[in-house]
Amino acid sequence: MNMDSIKNDYQAELALVEDAQMLSAFWAKYLGKTGLIQGLMNEIRNIPKEEKKAYGQAVNEVKTWAQGLYDEKKEEIGCKEMAARYEREKVDVTLPAKFTEAGNLHPLTSIKNEMINVFAGMGFDIFEGPEIEDDDHNFTRLNVLKDHPSRDMQDTFWLTEDLLLRTHTSPGQIRVMDAKKPPIKVLVPGKVFRSDSDATHSPMFSQMEGLVVDEHITLCDLQGMLDQFVKALFSDEAKTRLRPSYFPFTEPSVEVDVSCFKCGGKGCSLCKGTGWIEVLGGGIVNNKVLENCNIDSSKYSGLAFGIGIERIAMLKYGINHMGKLFENDIEFLKQFKA
Repeated sequence: MNMDSIKNDYQAELALVEDAQMLSAFWAKYLGKTGLIQGLMNEIRNIPKEEKKAYGQAVNEVKTWAQGLYDEKKEEIGCKEMAARYEREKVDVTLPAKFTEAGNLHPLTSIKNEMINVFAGMGFDIFEGPEIEDDDHNFTRLNVLKDHPSRDMQDTFWLTEDLLLRTHTSPGQIRVMDAKKPPIKVLVPGKVFRSDSDATHSPMFSQMEGLVVDEHITLCDLQGMLDQFVKALFSDEAKTRLRPSYFPFTEPSVEVDVSCFKCGGKGCSLCKGTGWIEVLGGGIVNNKVLENCNIDSSKYSGLAFGIGIERIAMLKYGINHMGKLFENDIEFLKQFKA
């Protein structure tokens, strides 16, 4: 193919190039290392010696001419694509701004933080133990021996013969008493697991364990502390009462009721006409539990209590089914925006 033919084709095809991709293909065809114009230069070996100089100059002129046209087209396409990009990305500052609704804390998180703040104000430290526990910490050292019938009180998720998903946050008591000697004042919040599910129970739920160990600790200390807790969480008029109960790790053990904050103790549907609502369990730490942690039970005594965080949230917010706390229904959760 001679120079004039290549120049004619070059101009005709360059006029058809519309974007960077076509321009790249055009470059490869004509100006690349294996392109047609480079091919003209390679033909110099076949030109008679006396004509080589003139031929070489002619090819260089074609190459310079072609490069100039290419550069003009490249600039043209660059300007065209930049204008298109500006058009795509332009912002109409007169349009109203997009509104992103602010989120809010989950009710369980809010209640948990509120409870921690109340007890932290009483001087409690915070400890979070492992969710996978061994039998020794979850049962045995809490005075729940291998053949003890109280093991049947909790439907346990066993992982191995010795490992389980903790059924309560009480193992945190043992870990704290192993690591620290009295005086002890600690709060143990966290997830616990039991094979149970209905309107008021879930296989996974949250507890908050409290432990105080010092000299001369009594049930009066427990009730006084819990009185302050329910007043801060429910109402200044709230009161507590203790009823005898049974837990293997406390002796004596009590169920703790709070006066109904909806009816003021007169009796309503929330308190089932009694004027009282059960909120937690507790008691005086069993001497055997203290001794299992090498604490002198003749010198020290302790109180312990366990609160279901979901239970407190359901009571405070009037939620009638625990499942609502885990379904992540946005419309439901919006109700708790501060």
